[in-house]
Amino acid sequence: MASPLSNLIWSVADLLRGDYKQADYGKVILPFTLLRRLDCVLEPTKAAVLAEAKAKKGEGELVLDRALCKASKQTFYNTSQHTLNTMLSDPDQLKQNLLHYLSSFSTNAQDVFTRYKFAEQVEFLAAKNLLYLVLQSFTSIDLRPSAVSNADMGLVFEELIRKFAELSNETAGEHFTPREVIRLMVNLLFCEDGEALTKPGVIRTLYDCCAGTGGMLSVSEEHLRSMNPKATLKVFGQELNEESYAICKADMLIKGADVKNIIQGNTLSEDGLPDKKFDYMLTNPPFGVEWKKVQKEVEKEAEHGFAGRFGPGLPRISDGSLLFLLHLLSKMRPVDEGGSRIGIVLNGSPLFTGGAGSGESEIRKYILENDFLEAIVALPTDMFYNTGIATYVWILTNHKAPARKGKVQLINGIDLWKKMKKSLGSKRKELGEEHIELLTKTFGNFKETDICRIVPNVEFGYSTITVERPLRNEKGAIETDRKGNPKPDSSLRDTENVPLSDDIEAYFKREVLPHVPDAWIDHAKTKVGYEIPFTRYFYTYKPPRPLEEIDRDLKAKTEKIMKLLGEISG
Repeated sequence: MASPLSNLIWSVADLLRGDYKQADYGKVILPFTLLRRLDCVLEPTKAAVLAEAKAKKGEGELVLDRALCKASKQTFYNTSQHTLNTMLSDPDQLKQNLLHYLSSFSTNAQDVFTRYKFAEQVEFLAAKNLLYLVLQSFTSIDLRPSAVSNADMGLVFEELIRKFAELSNETAGEHFTPREVIRLMVNLLFCEDGEALTKPGVIRTLYDCCAGTGGMLSVSEEHLRSMNPKATLKVFGQELNEESYAICKADMLIKGADVKNIIQGNTLSEDGLPDKKFDYMLTNPPFGVEWKKVQKEVEKEAEHGFAGRFGPGLPRISDGSLLFLLHLLSKMRPVDEGGSRIGIVLNGSPLFTGGAGSGESEIRKYILENDFLEAIVALPTDMFYNTGIATYVWILTNHKAPARKGKVQLINGIDLWKKMKKSLGSKRKELGEEHIELLTKTFGNFKETDICRIVPNVEFGYSTITVERPLRNEKGAIETDRKGNPKPDSSLRDTENVPLSDDIEAYFKREVLPHVPDAWIDHAKTKVGYEIPFTRYFYTYKPPRPLEEIDRDLKAKTEKIMKLLGEISG
């Protein structure tokens, strides 16, 4: 349900109707909301910044920047004499004053508005005689931190982006993840490290390679602060979409985070933080989106094998989500430096797509044989704004607790949801606090229940064997090669998947030879594959209804229909 504040902000769209297409409303509303927020944040220290700018005039750029940040008590500042409110008193100079105000921000804040091409919108609004009315509307909205917290401001931005995406026929889900899903992921990520995170002065790093508007980074910070007010979480991120990046960067500016840690660009083609390793990683990469645009760069890096990020293999071009997972795995700290924990949202495809030897199977093989996969949690359908498909949270680490080594915990949360009062795009369901608590406790307890299975890694593996049968001539005699070995008949060739826990020869004698006694295995073609058939572990057989019961129901319904027909004809 959209908040009253986001509805109030979006009502500015009434002023734009006619001069702007609906799909372009966000180009005005989003940057103006950011501008108003920054203006409100800087208002209490405005006089101090202007005094310091006057006192330090002529100083070097670096010295001046540090002094003005100290005066503003933020990581950014604005040296214009104006605020958004004072500009309204001089309507004739409004455009010039607003453009000067934008250029008076510190460089790190100016970049936010450059991403939106905001100066162009100011020029257009002025030409249409709308600039005064729009600015007047925004100055009437109180966005001071004392009135709207950073967390609430983040939600407002997400709601505005969703409205913008719906009007633009874009995919809102590419920009953010539902907050309750993030809270669950953060719980699962921090659960195993609870003792370490409560120590005074603890410092940790967290990274999101598809940062969107920064929701995962913000919720993680809030969560750790609630656990330990004296803890520090340094956040890092990279985001492709320039407008989402701008919002994320503005959010980090207001919180005093180092915005140099937030990178704009495509994570897969160009890692913006190439030398960094992180304690924690969280992300929600695009579902089922092809990576054709970055195919050249990715394949070139893959040629370097494990010296690059994509050594284990490459998934099919139609879905790049596993590439993001490989990227995160490459960012893990060595175990002797504390190791790392990863949380990532994926659709069902990475669980089972691709047979033995395929890129997807090779990636699963790498993950499971290195014992990185700790747990998978199945979420309800209809949880995300842009898709109703099944989704799963994967938790990975390179420093499992002893009890978890060699095992994967599967948690089935598909029935843990409550219906939303109002659907938001494809999102019709949400996790309640009780659901998040149950899933978190189930993960932490590490015991099998109705919704939890604990499975040895090896159980997900299998050998695909090639079963050959002899080629026979017209008389039915077996044809042989020069060495006297039977030639295989390609038309009779078949494959069998043998569980890794089973002996191949024993399986062959037991399952194949009784049916085709002349068959043999071509061991040169044997491949090892891995898949995670999640739903199989929670399948419950329901016997069909007795035929007598079905007959009774059919007879009763037939009699009812005949009675109704009789009443109509009578």
